[in-house]
Amino acid sequence: MAKACTAVLLLPLALLAQTLLAQTLLAQTLSSIDNGTVKIGVDLDLGGSITWVSRSDGPNMINSADLGRQIQQSYYSGPAPYRTAHPAWPNWPWNPISTGDVYKNPSRVLRHRNDGTSLYVRSVPLQWALNNVPCECTFETWITLKGSVIAVKARLNNLRPDRTQYRAYDQELPAVYTNGPWHRLFTYDGERPFTGAPLRQVVQNPSPPWASWQATENWAALVDEQGFGLGVFHAGVMRFLGGFHGRPGSGGAKDDATGYIAPVQREILDHNIRYAYEYKLIVGSLAEIREYVYAHRPPRTPDFVFHRDRQHFSYTNATDTGMPVRGHLRIAVDSTDPYVVSPPLHFNAADVPKLYIRAAYHTSRAQAQLFWSTPSRGFSEAQSVRIGATNDGVMRTYEVDLSANPSWSGIITGLRFDPVDNGVPGDFVDLRFISSNARSTR
Repeated sequence: MAKACTAVLLLPLALLAQTLLAQTLLAQTLSSIDNGTVKIGVDLDLGGSITWVSRSDGPNMINSADLGRQIQQSYYSGPAPYRTAHPAWPNWPWNPISTGDVYKNPSRVLRHRNDGTSLYVRSVPLQWALNNVPCECTFETWITLKGSVIAVKARLNNLRPDRTQYRAYDQELPAVYTNGPWHRLFTYDGERPFTGAPLRQVVQNPSPPWASWQATENWAALVDEQGFGLGVFHAGVMRFLGGFHGRPGSGGAKDDATGYIAPVQREILDHNIRYAYEYKLIVGSLAEIREYVYAHRPPRTPDFVFHRDRQHFSYTNATDTGMPVRGHLRIAVDSTDPYVVSPPLHFNAADVPKLYIRAAYHTSRAQAQLFWSTPSRGFSEAQSVRIGATNDGVMRTYEVDLSANPSWSGIITGLRFDPVDNGVPGDFVDLRFISSNARSTR
């Protein structure tokens, strides 16, 4: 400690002044909360993105070498390319992010609140691949602490004048970048989640493209050589991306070396959508991270009720009427082979002998088909059943008994519903739910 103090005193006065100024500016722009176990901070000069996560007495784990890192909201939609993008990103789509853009312009905070125990930020993000172009949207972030767990709620409020319903894009929910010491990436992606089965260390490329896997326990973590670090738990997401770029084992917030984790969900982002999600950041050992996840494990069996949103379903050869959703999805099925696809799933077929589909048909024909995927096989005719529907415009519940179907076995990883084989102009279906829960039929 004495050597460190002496070194500061021997600095040239001009350099000492610059150092003190930098520390003062950091204190002004970093708004943080600390519960004595963990600390988190958002940078008010960088759109309120998360730039600090640590134990209360530990070093910062979050990387900020450029404006595309940090922990931040990042969303994707059409068109692609979106306007005239940076030459390095020529075909980049609509992509607002919390921190700023590739030209190093920072996003702007509109509102900020820190009451000592919670943080709130509202900001106008910038389009990543453009030069200082604000999104026609706002981002909101709410942060609270409990023990070693940081709970974060994020929301996109879209205000786009472009009313086109673009296809579903993969969304980073959120994007998380760590410093070089936290370079060992662990997850569970096996077929026996929540049983204590061995974790897997993800084999990484030295730089992007990132690895992709099905995190069947909904989490991943970047840890140091001692197995301590940062876990990312998103209860509603199974598909994850992650990896490490640069030289592992050392480096700080402004160095190039960085780890990456992103829970990824495919979503349609309407021009007027209010899209919200929640996730947890867990500071601790792998055992501590996993213990928290096990105590908060999400339900497994499918229960998709389309009362207010799409429940993370996406479409092929189909569209709906957009937001807001009022009680059901109205899906246009007026083209060849229209269908809807669930988010990634992981449940035992034996636990779900029946599925219930509630829908009203406004179509020229009514022959539906339900497909399912497994870990070793995608959607196929062999893994499907036909459903006779009634095209009279009346909301009906169709009970699909799968218990005697030999291919409905083992682990089910996804559902696909084809309301009709082929539609004609004007055909549509109102879809209220796809569920294993008979109580949803009321």
